[in-house]
Order: sequence, then C-alpha cells, then structure tokens
Amino acid sequence: MAENRLKHGISTTGLIALGSGGVIGSSWIYTNSQFFKQYGAGGEIFGLLTASVLAILVSLSFAELSTIYPKAGGEVVYGYEAFGKKGGLFAGWALLGSYLSALAFYVTASSFLLGEIFPQIARGPYYTFAGARVHYSELIIGVLITLFIFAINYLGAQLTSNVQIVLFALLIILGLALVVVGFSHGSVSNFSPSFYEHQAKTPAIFRFILPAMTFLTGWESIGVMAEEVKTPAHKIGKIIILSISIAALFYITVLLSSAWVYPWKETATMQMGSIDAFKAAGFPKLGTAAYIIAFLGLGTSFLALFSAAPRLIFSLAQKEILPKFFAEIHPRHGTPARAVCLTLVLVLGLGWMGKGALTYFLDIGGFLTALAWGINAFNLRKIRKIHPELKGGFRNKHLFLPTLGGVIAIVIALATVIPGTAVSLVWPYEYVILGVWIVIGLLAFFTSKKA
Repeated sequence: MAENRLKHGISTTGLIALGSGGVIGSSWIYTNSQFFKQYGAGGEIFGLLTASVLAILVSLSFAELSTIYPKAGGEVVYGYEAFGKKGGLFAGWALLGSYLSALAFYVTASSFLLGEIFPQIARGPYYTFAGARVHYSELIIGVLITLFIFAINYLGAQLTSNVQIVLFALLIILGLALVVVGFSHGSVSNFSPSFYEHQAKTPAIFRFILPAMTFLTGWESIGVMAEEVKTPAHKIGKIIILSISIAALFYITVLLSSAWVYPWKETATMQMGSIDAFKAAGFPKLGTAAYIIAFLGLGTSFLALFSAAPRLIFSLAQKEILPKFFAEIHPRHGTPARAVCLTLVLVLGLGWMGKGALTYFLDIGGFLTALAWGINAFNLRKIRKIHPELKGGFRNKHLFLPTLGGVIAIVIALATVIPGTAVSLVWPYEYVILGVWIVIGLLAFFTSKKA
C-alpha cells in the first residue's frame, strides 16, 4: 500500500541548492554572445537586473504562502485554496509549462555542449527544425542524459538533493574564479559604453526581461517540493528569497565579469559567449571553467526542474484537476513515480526540436513564468481575505510589494500575447505552441471532471 505523503528527504542545504541551482541554467553563459549582439551588453545585464528585482518582489508572495501551505505542488495548492480547481489549474499549468519549456531545451543543449569538446557528435545524419540542424547522435546523447536525470528523480528526493548540493558547490567555486579574475584583470572600457551607438537603451533592457524571466525561473521549486523537506516550515519563505538572490547575483556578476575582461562587442561576434571571451582575454583555463559552469548549470537546473515538474503534476492529480492516476506515490522510493514518468514523456516529446527552438522555449517560458508569478500575488490576497487567521513563519507586513511584482508580471505576460509590442511572441510558431499547451490543459481538466 502506498504512503499518503511524499518522503522527507531534502535538507536545508539541499533546499537552497535546489532553489538557486534550479535557476542557474546553462545557456546564459554561451548565448550571451547572441544576446550581446541583439540587445547590447547593457540590454542583457541591466535587463537581467530588472528581472531579478521583479523576481524578488514576486517571491514575497511565494515566501508567505509556502510557510502556510508546505505541500507538494506549491502554486497549485495556493491557486486551489484561493480560487478552487480553476485557480489550481491556471496557476499550476502555467508554471508546469514554464518548466517544460526549459527542460525541453536541455535535452539537446547537453549534447551541444559536449560537441564543443567532441565535434564528431555533431556529424552524420540529421534533420532540420526552425533552421537548425539536429544530428541524431546529438539527440541520442541528450535522451540518455535525460534518462539519467529521470532515474535520479525516480529514486527519491534525498538522492536528488545530495547530487544537487555537489553540483551547486562546484558551480559557485568556478563562478567565483571567473568573477575575481574578470574584474581584477579586465577594464571598465571593455564594458562601457554598454550599448551600440544606434541602439535605444530602454527598449533593449525591457525586451530582454522576457528571456531573463526564463533564466530566473526555478526558485519556485522550493515551494513545489516543500512537502519533502526536513527544514521547519517557518524557514522556507526566507530560503526562497535567499535562493533567488544568490542565483541573480551569480548571473549578473559572472556576465558582467565576462564583459569586463574582454570587449563585449567582440564577444558578440563569437559562438560561445563568455567561454570564448575568457579564452580570447588570455585565460584559456577560465574559458574551460566557464564551459564547465555551463555543463554544471545545465545539470543543476535540469535536476531541479525535473524534480519540480512531477510535483506539479502530482498536486494537480491530488486535487482531481488531472486524472488521479498521476497521484500515485511509489511505495519504496516515496516519489510521485507516475508523474515523474509523465514528465519524461513530455520532455522528450518536446526536446526533439533542438537548438532551433531555443528562442521559442525562452519566449514561451518567459510568458508562462510571468503569468505564474503574477497569479500568485492574487492568490495571496485572496487567501489573506478568506483565511485571515492563517499565519506562517514568513508574513509580509504589507501586500503592496508582492502585489506590485504580481501586477508587473501580469502586464509583461499580457504584452507578450498582444501582437506588435516590444515583447510580442513570434508569429505564428510561438502562438501555435502556446495554443496547443492551453488546449491540452483544458482537455485534461474536463476529462478529469468526467472521470
């Protein structure tokens, strides 16, 4: 007979590592050449800083609700308690879509990174999607890495937590090495002016907020996995804010150090961003360190998001928003095994699109992240209204700041789906993908009601 609760297996250190490591992915450290070229170094770095402030404002609502409801699924639970089944679906489906957008990219990103060392990986038969080649050898390697991440998650939260701690510690050590050398041996003249002469600064900053929100997602996994932590519930809220702050600081300082150590306009012409920048600046070992950071970041983010996504599915099934079949807990491992298997199917079902879908994944993930962040501020306001007696270990003295963050996030989300704005989704591909995701959610919802 399966247990009714997921097993407690995540330590406080593991929770911080899952939260911060879940945010720090891989693509940011080599796609900054692409983003420097498109937005200028200032557009990317200041856009990321702006998005980080927004994330911290938004995290205030998650911080409070996570201490009141330390349950698997996080935002699913908050939305359900505030607005019933429709609220749980709306909140959970948005966050799940955001996570799957990132996870789908990781399937072939892993082989893309390995291809820098072993070029033969990117040879032989291939197919093309969105103008980019995906070699079958790359896809096979990506699938094998995905299966490895799946296996760790299937076997339990404690194993996931312990692996994450090791990867995250290595990530921080290497990041510090880049920052120290970058700022001590670089020059402000490499970074300034931080925009192209012909470029409008403010639009560049605000346009980057959307992909930056995808870079910054992952810290919500703390609330999503709260049922499995050993940490006292009253501390979870502070850990959420700490985790997003650590990740944001890591992103900004490492990117800034790469623009400090080598002229960013030249980095914009390179293929591998910060990795090539440190090599060109005369620090080949640090270029290798940046490459390792990309791989470690892929591992920490892959692991954290692959842990969180099944808990969202599990919680949606518990609330009978998705079929109850996915609420089954493994009797030995104490994991939502069927939800983990469904996550694997969804990730591989999207992951075949490869590198050509990077922009699609970032933009759609950014929209869904903004939507999920915004919804939660209103979850908090509603729960405060209907349950004023509920108090956790973290409580906002006033709701102005979390509400402000939520409203800004909603405005950004709306701006992405309105054609012709500075942050609009790409027509027609991204609108079609988003429409398909909405239809799947509605079908699952109405199917579960009839079951």
